[in-house]
Amino acid sequence: MNQTTEAAITAAEAHNREFLVFSLGEEEYAVDILKVQEIRGYENVTRIANAPDFIKGVTNLRGVIVPIVDLRIKFHLDKVEYGGQTVVIVVNVEDRVVGIVVDGVSDVMTLSPDQIKPAPEFGVTLSSDFLSGLGSLEDRMLVIVDIDKLLTSDEMELVERVAE
Repeated sequence: MNQTTEAAITAAEAHNREFLVFSLGEEEYAVDILKVQEIRGYENVTRIANAPDFIKGVTNLRGVIVPIVDLRIKFHLDKVEYGGQTVVIVVNVEDRVVGIVVDGVSDVMTLSPDQIKPAPEFGVTLSSDFLSGLGSLEDRMLVIVDIDKLLTSDEMELVERVAE
């Protein structure tokens, strides 16, 4: 391979993005892998008085108090029992560590720009403000969540207060 070909391949790969794929009910969602710090099993959390329903509480993660947000409640989905597959994805949101509860994590997928379509304005169970697009790979459709926009500034303020 010559240098031009190698440069073209490297440029194409640079536009591909990796996503962590997780499930909520029957739907598959994805979040940018660069936002993910770790994946943990769900453990009991310390409830916080007067916190919104979707904030399950806080947990101590190696000395850092981490608010735990249940995405099923946040997205107004039917409640699902916590089971062996329930996990917490620890993500970095605006310089804050937050845990998000999901039904399960399936895999990491690489999507090219042409596999990501703009988010529709309707027909999805959550506000399209949270979506950065829909990823399609063969017979799978992934709702790509913009984790930074997921928690509005008011909600981030609540999360900050809960964590203090």
